[in-house]
Amino acid sequence: MPGPKLSLFSWLDRIKDMEKVPRLLVWAVQICIFILSGVAAFLLRFDFTVPAAYFQYFVWALPIWVLVKTVVFRLCGLDRGWWRLVSIHDVLWIAVGNVLGTLASAAVIFALAPRGFPRSLYLLDLIVCSLATSGVRVVTRILQDSLRNGNGIEGQKSVLIYGAGEAGITLVRELRSNATLHYRVAGFVDDNTQKLGLAIHGIKVLGPGTALAELALRHKVDEVLIAIPSATGRQMTDVLARCHQAGVRCRTIPALAEVIQGRGLANQIRDVAVEDLLGRTPVRLEEERIRAALAGRVVMVTGAAGSIGSELCRQIARFNPAGIVGFEIAESPLFEIEREMRQTFPQTAFHAEIGSIQNRARLDEVLRQYSPSVVYHAAAYKHVPLMEAHVFEAIENNVIGTYNLAMAAGESGVEDFVMISSDKAVRPTNVMGATKRIAELLLLAQQNGRTKYVAVRFGNVLGSNGSVIPIFKKQIAAGGPVTVTHPEMRRFIMTIPEACQLVLQAAVNGRGGQICVLDMGEAVKIVDLAKNLILLSGLRPDDDIAINFTGMRPGEKLYEEVSTMLEETVPTAHEKIRIFIGDRRPEADMLLWLERLREMCATRDIGRLVLALKEIVPDYSPSAHLLKRVIESRPLAATAEQR
Repeated sequence: MPGPKLSLFSWLDRIKDMEKVPRLLVWAVQICIFILSGVAAFLLRFDFTVPAAYFQYFVWALPIWVLVKTVVFRLCGLDRGWWRLVSIHDVLWIAVGNVLGTLASAAVIFALAPRGFPRSLYLLDLIVCSLATSGVRVVTRILQDSLRNGNGIEGQKSVLIYGAGEAGITLVRELRSNATLHYRVAGFVDDNTQKLGLAIHGIKVLGPGTALAELALRHKVDEVLIAIPSATGRQMTDVLARCHQAGVRCRTIPALAEVIQGRGLANQIRDVAVEDLLGRTPVRLEEERIRAALAGRVVMVTGAAGSIGSELCRQIARFNPAGIVGFEIAESPLFEIEREMRQTFPQTAFHAEIGSIQNRARLDEVLRQYSPSVVYHAAAYKHVPLMEAHVFEAIENNVIGTYNLAMAAGESGVEDFVMISSDKAVRPTNVMGATKRIAELLLLAQQNGRTKYVAVRFGNVLGSNGSVIPIFKKQIAAGGPVTVTHPEMRRFIMTIPEACQLVLQAAVNGRGGQICVLDMGEAVKIVDLAKNLILLSGLRPDDDIAINFTGMRPGEKLYEEVSTMLEETVPTAHEKIRIFIGDRRPEADMLLWLERLREMCATRDIGRLVLALKEIVPDYSPSAHLLKRVIESRPLAATAEQR
């Protein structure tokens, strides 16, 4: 019974799966080209009729050409390489090899062959040999690309590439050269009207993004690959909306910094993430300065299991510290980050320590045991509405706890103390922001010894515990509705890794007794964030998932401020970090206020406490919710006094 016949495409698959042409085959092809180019040079020189008198020159020249060029091509590395990936650079290098081969051959022929060798033969041989050696490689690549993008290959997706710039062109090259990626590029989409109709690597620019729906339908496109790594958040949002309108899936490629750390562009095609819609530019880190500050030193991170604290631990571990002390009150999250750190960074000792910053004795104990040189203070109560209902706890943790840690660090010889602050400390309208501002003032007042105290102020971080993104995702997964407090609510938002990288940078930029303010870019409307997240889930806002407005919560304001960036800050050497130039208070005044706050927390006198917050931070505006609570507490206090 005859065996199964190999189809044309299965045979072609075998050919195109060859990752590299065998070396012996390359030598054989090149030797054949050297022979044929020599023969062609003589035929062209003598109009295809070589006189008998010149036949002796042919006998001398041909073996010399073959031998010398083979040696030259070997020395130039032209007998190796990936023919299916040949580029302009390779063609130029082939030309150089041919010129060197011709010059070397000419020298040998001049020394050994009989006199009277026609000099025009050198030029003819050079031209023919150059065209043939580069042409065979180009033809190989064209054949490979044609076979790989043939319509007969099963499982291919028809895609449009949004962006006909350098990233889009690079992506086309990789899609054609990577046999594991089953994509067929139907065309480019680009908003630059000057590119309309151009053919790039044989692929046409079909139209602008506004015509995406029509183009996707006409070319039966399954997916859109967004190749605009430098796109702003607004541009990415527009592209996402167009893809959703066209009813096609959209994916993107990473920014250059991610590509450098990864495995090439095509291998990192991924779904569009909400981070892409922020349009944040990559952070430029002065890594040598940060390494000099952290390498070989013990670093302590408070709130080590929180969103910011855990990412700080990961970022710090990159700079080879002698050890990281993770100080945290929450047992289970601390257990998880300890496991992660030991698995991901086995070369860095991670010491998990349970404790509260309100416990001065425990702080002294840990600081004595590990003697850290640097402390990053990320432990804080941060949820605004919750702290409006727990004023005393906010003071005890965010103010008194911070003071405990700052004093313990100074007494134990810590060199650098960095506190994570908040944009809510600027003209605060809530207790959380007021406590952060008081903590900043306490640090500034303590700057009179060897410890360098720095506060770093920034806004919301994307995906942190309790932030809107995890909440929105849960609401979308449950079928909605997605709840937003107010249609005009805006927040400064950055990613957790970016925030932590800038914290490390600010720590080496600050001189002590300073508040560093991070550049947060433009404020983002929370309702737009909700709509984009629904789109990324493949659903339609208001149609598939409803958006409900629930009203502003206690202590919230529509617009957060990082510091009125230009009026109250001065620039630093880093473009994303500025220094706040607000007032400083004498240490004696701040210590007096601290004792009063302790007393008010002990007596649970909320009325006096709110007045004290207002006196310490004059631009603090208590929320209506808190003022109502103060008023309601007065009759209770009067009754207690009468008793």
